[in-house]
Amino acid sequence: METLTFESDDLGVTEDFLSRAYARLRIGSTTPEAGRVRVTRTGVDAVSIDEIDLSFEMSYSVTPLGRICLCVMYDGTVRDHGFQGVRDDFGPGDVVMFAPPELPYSGRICNARYNITMLDPGLLSQVAGEQGGPPVRLTGHRPRSSAVARQLGRTIAYLRDQVLADPAVAEQPLVASTAAQHLAASVLSAFPSTALAGDTSTAARDERDTHPVILRRALAYIDDHADQPVTVAEIAGAAHVTPRALQYAFRRHLDTTPLAHLRQVRLAQAHRDLMAGDPTEGATVTEIAARWGFHHPGRFASLYRDAYDRAPHRTLNGG
Repeated sequence: METLTFESDDLGVTEDFLSRAYARLRIGSTTPEAGRVRVTRTGVDAVSIDEIDLSFEMSYSVTPLGRICLCVMYDGTVRDHGFQGVRDDFGPGDVVMFAPPELPYSGRICNARYNITMLDPGLLSQVAGEQGGPPVRLTGHRPRSSAVARQLGRTIAYLRDQVLADPAVAEQPLVASTAAQHLAASVLSAFPSTALAGDTSTAARDERDTHPVILRRALAYIDDHADQPVTVAEIAGAAHVTPRALQYAFRRHLDTTPLAHLRQVRLAQAHRDLMAGDPTEGATVTEIAARWGFHHPGRFASLYRDAYDRAPHRTLNGG
């Protein structure tokens, strides 16, 4: 898990820090005496979330980040933000992608508080189940609607406050992978993208490729790897089919999805550990849930009650 805190009122020191924390950049200020910058970061593997407070006007010119960079504005404005073919201004409540990972961008930040969330672009292909082909790309820098923008903002805040805020939870391998995939799925839901843009001939082939042996391979792989970070593409590779064919087979024969089935397998493993756990030796519901990738205690409790008709703490305490 990565954490850092930076605070300075020296423009040169700030430029050096930002270049190391993001990408090579140049900053400037028309303010006679530059104000203070404060940055706090938490992150796991492919995702980092930064809270930034900048108390003056600062221009910026940034080389390509190589990562998807999202911005949630709280106060202040970003003006004249631009990259290839785009020029825009952002204000409080806006949720935007700063630029495609391969493009530079520039603009001015004016006395602003905002959130920067960065994620590995490969996560989009993982959650879309389209690894092996062209990478999934976002095709717009603003979300499809204000409603999905607010939902994405809530997802980022949840990851920051409920997952990354507790190192004991965030450092669980399955928590880190599921949190990153959850964020990527929320990004795909919010922004227009190239996901699921395949042709009809591919879809027709996938529909034919649903023999039960595929499911047996996929189910065996899930059972054997439930304690590890798993993607749809990896399950499909083990079954020797495309991710879309795998998704179709699960929908057709099991009325579910590969990742939903994986979640049920992990829930069953958590149930096993709760039954075997001893609270007097330090076993807790939160720790066992996190071990199996459930980073939200309330959500885990709800799923557990639906499956086992009791609260998880009752099972742990022998009830």
